[in-house]
Amino acid sequence: MRDHQRTEDPVPGNLPLELDAFVGRTAELAGLARALDASRLVTVTGPGGVGKSRLAARAGAGRTPRDGVWRAELAPLRDPEFVEHAVVEALALTDHTARPPLDALCDHLAERELLLLLDGFEHLVDACAQLVGELLRRAPGLRVLAVGRRPLGVPGELLFPLAPLGEDDAVRLLRERTERQGVPLADDPDVRELCRRLDGIPLAVELAAGRLRALAPRRLLDRLGDRFRLLDGGPCDGLPRHRTLRTAIGWSHELCTPPERLLWARLSVFAGTFDLEAAEYVCSGDGLPSDDVLDVLARLLDQSVLAREETPAGVRYRMLDTVRAYGAEWLTATGDAERLRRRHRDWYLGLATWCELEWFSPRQHEVAARVEAELPNLREALEHCLSEPDGTHLGQYLAGSLWFHWVGCGRLAEGRHWLVRCLEPETERAAARGAGEQSRLKALWVLGYVAVLQGDPVTALGALEECREAAERVASPTAMAYAEHRRGCLALVTDDMACAERLLRSALERYREIGELNSNVLMGQVELAMTRAFQGDLADAVRLCEDVRRVCEDHGERWARGYALYVLAYAAWREGELATARELLTEGLKGAHAFRDLLGSVLAVELLALVTVAEGDPAEAAVLQGAAAGMWPSVGLPLFGSAYYNAPHERCEALAREQLGDERYARGVREGTRLGREAAVARALRGGPADGDRALSAVPAPRGAVARGAPEGAEQHEPAASRTRRGGETAG
Repeated sequence: MRDHQRTEDPVPGNLPLELDAFVGRTAELAGLARALDASRLVTVTGPGGVGKSRLAARAGAGRTPRDGVWRAELAPLRDPEFVEHAVVEALALTDHTARPPLDALCDHLAERELLLLLDGFEHLVDACAQLVGELLRRAPGLRVLAVGRRPLGVPGELLFPLAPLGEDDAVRLLRERTERQGVPLADDPDVRELCRRLDGIPLAVELAAGRLRALAPRRLLDRLGDRFRLLDGGPCDGLPRHRTLRTAIGWSHELCTPPERLLWARLSVFAGTFDLEAAEYVCSGDGLPSDDVLDVLARLLDQSVLAREETPAGVRYRMLDTVRAYGAEWLTATGDAERLRRRHRDWYLGLATWCELEWFSPRQHEVAARVEAELPNLREALEHCLSEPDGTHLGQYLAGSLWFHWVGCGRLAEGRHWLVRCLEPETERAAARGAGEQSRLKALWVLGYVAVLQGDPVTALGALEECREAAERVASPTAMAYAEHRRGCLALVTDDMACAERLLRSALERYREIGELNSNVLMGQVELAMTRAFQGDLADAVRLCEDVRRVCEDHGERWARGYALYVLAYAAWREGELATARELLTEGLKGAHAFRDLLGSVLAVELLALVTVAEGDPAEAAVLQGAAAGMWPSVGLPLFGSAYYNAPHERCEALAREQLGDERYARGVREGTRLGREAAVARALRGGPADGDRALSAVPAPRGAVARGAPEGAEQHEPAASRTRRGGETAG
């Protein structure tokens, strides 16, 4: 398969932008391009710091597969179980279902043509090899460019060993980096000798460039020779390049002041990126005052030990994996590693607590971005909680406090992973020996909530009943309210409206009694409104959701507000107010998509399809139904398998088929199914295809379609009262 793309279209993907010049490697780039043409799996190998990641990213940027180039960074992962999750995340694939992430990946990639760049897999080689082998077998349009210090060992793998830079390129790199810092550097014998002594390893050259602001090349050469003549001082694999790299890092470490070495070691407890506040809390004390952390961190930046990044969550810092590993060895040698890991855990427990509170505030989008950026560190904190004999209840608290991220930001599968681990029998016994019943109750109702949204009523009911019984035993009105609320939500999606209304009203009354008000409570009121709408009382549904909308606007809440807008749009459609319904759905879809809330997005697209056919455009309605059909497999059972939720879908399909005919309707659905999530949402928000991209959607609707598409009364949209209520008795 040769990569192809229309030249006027941008190639989708998530490759990082290059912040500084790419120097040399012309022959290597050409060779890697040929390797990618020849094999569906190419692995760039070489020692840490030799430039594998940068070369692979530059090579990936030169490819133009139809469905893009996507990079999954695996270095921050510790748990092999998260390799598949990391690839799901890298592909921006939101999957709400309970199916394994491998199945979601294979379904997503089955008919796509893209390049997947797996960076930093060497500590997870078995899990990565298994995943890559399976993906290549089941996705014929996939190519994989892997980056690591060893081969994957997958059949068909083509190895691309990367050597260090030649002397001329190493000198060019050193001069470019120092000139960027305002330090002009002549191409003299000392500079060339320095690059030779560093074996042309780019990371070593970058570290040297950071030091040349303060020392002349000759001084650096003297220090290198004096301190590391024997190239010892730690474990190595015997290869000269590897020893040189370790020497270069150790040399840079030796040139640091004691506070700089101390901070370097302590920063190694972070996974992925971190911000200044976290560094100040976790790393200060015992020889490093909090007020000094910023200055010391700035000096590590100057020396290229750290890199600075601008992200949606603000300025963050990153330490290369090789540099972090060196710092971790020093931290272990000081005997302070366990204390620093506990401080790291405590900071992220506090951060999760703050974020849960601030989720119900005008800072909701800021919270979403912050947790997304901190996810590697939150995973590290969760692992640490579960590794301690008395830390299980802390893990339950942390996993439960992140409910808004699991549910509201498209991470149901990962949330379930952590919640199940925290509630496993062996960890439960550990928790029972300590104090943590409230944390356990919270983890139970959050697990129940996640399972409801994943379409797993058995797990949901088990967790929620266990939560309810334990809440009665320990007299926890808060846990009782949440358990009852989520049982009502389960009854709603399994079509037992009477049970759902009873449970949701009771839960809302309990919330009022204990003074609870947050996004969960508002969602309970939205769900109650949905039961009223499905039972024909549109006025009550509108009243409830207008109240939710007012409260959301008072508090700056946007996530629950989107679901209230959905119910209001449903009521507007039922009343024939199509312009109002479209306006409400468009606003709600924008918000849901910004949060990566796939459930909110697909519900809005489904209802927009119905509004579209009622407006007289059955062809575009068919495309939107196809787009929704393409999204549902990543959400769960389409429309929850609910007759109530499905009735508008069935009406839209009937109207569109009537006006288009079966063949043209099916063609429109196929067109929509081929849209990716981003394209589907963009099309729904535009109200039609982009200019120059009209296909079936250009087919005009027959005259009179608006009148035939408009709702004719509540009774025709309600499922028959005699329809089977699946799961109603158990849900109640």
